[in-house]
Amino acid sequence: MNIALFDFDGTITFKDTFSLFVKQNVPKVRLIVGYLFLVPWIAGYKLGWIKGTQIRQKIVRIGFHGLDATEFQKKGEFFAREVIPKLVREKALQRIQWHLAQGDKVVVVSASLDIYLAPWCRKNGLDLICSNIESDQDLLTVKYAGQDCTGLEKKNRVLKAYNLK
Repeated sequence: MNIALFDFDGTITFKDTFSLFVKQNVPKVRLIVGYLFLVPWIAGYKLGWIKGTQIRQKIVRIGFHGLDATEFQKKGEFFAREVIPKLVREKALQRIQWHLAQGDKVVVVSASLDIYLAPWCRKNGLDLICSNIESDQDLLTVKYAGQDCTGLEKKNRVLKAYNLK
């Protein structure tokens, strides 16, 4: 069996889903306050001084902390069902379907969040390796469960999950 690995944002989709999910699902007051707090970080990111990992972690901390995990899960499922299909590149979806028809295991490997990627991948019969938000007693916490799935972390997780020999 072959394994086909796909990045999500910019490969399967033509737009960054992390930012869009945040804008659509973080309460407006938090978006405004968070934006004011994050302006220097965002500028540093755009100038290449700050890594995407750092800014995403800060966004998660400010935007999601203490929100109801069950309600947020519903928002993730809605996003996966209603928003992501409009952002998917047709050629990417055709290639994924081709791999599935060949009997290949198809894995999405992404720094984006499980809260919306997991339902989309389940619907499409795909495995998933991605960033996960931690919850504690039905509330979202201020941190990722594990590391942000980007750069070398992507490689490490793939090698841990699959025998590529």
